[in-house]
Amino acid sequence: MGPAEGEMTQFLLQDFEQLTIVEGSANLIAFIPDMPNLVKVHALFEKFMPDKQFNTIVMEHILEHVDKPVALLQHVKQWLVPEGKLMLGVPNGHSIHRLVAVRMKLLDSPCQLNSRDNALGHRRVYTPDTFRQDIELAGLKIIQMGGVFFKPLSNQQIQDHWTEEMIQGFYELGKDFPEYAAELYAVCMLP
Repeated sequence: MGPAEGEMTQFLLQDFEQLTIVEGSANLIAFIPDMPNLVKVHALFEKFMPDKQFNTIVMEHILEHVDKPVALLQHVKQWLVPEGKLMLGVPNGHSIHRLVAVRMKLLDSPCQLNSRDNALGHRRVYTPDTFRQDIELAGLKIIQMGGVFFKPLSNQQIQDHWTEEMIQGFYELGKDFPEYAAELYAVCMLP
């Protein structure tokens, strides 16, 4: 769901016999090249009603953008086969870079939306507790939860000054400190 320009799509195509992508922007979905095992659907997530169920659903950076994340999760869980997996990813309000921003008085609180959040259309950022709460309110069972990438600096600072080895090291460190990682993920199933 929400493939944007298709960065992740190119990798998922290698792992699945058939991949269905759902995107609300006609411009973005047109940007993704047609492939034999790719089905492209232009629809809002809340309005999409598939004609089949799926083994795996990926919702990366969706929940922070929508008005009603719990309602969307309740809608999407209907699309899963009984043993299917729903993989979720959201930005972490308790990321170390956001906690530092509070100490520097750039943010009043870790979950305050900043100008970048607003430009990206974020309505919220999650903490591990609020992420878990929305998933459970939607009636899903969490089978794994963790963090991705320990991010002490802004994206621009990392891009301008870090080596690939540094990026890989901080990626690995995010596994050790999930509550402070830049991103949170959860793998869920039906109860």
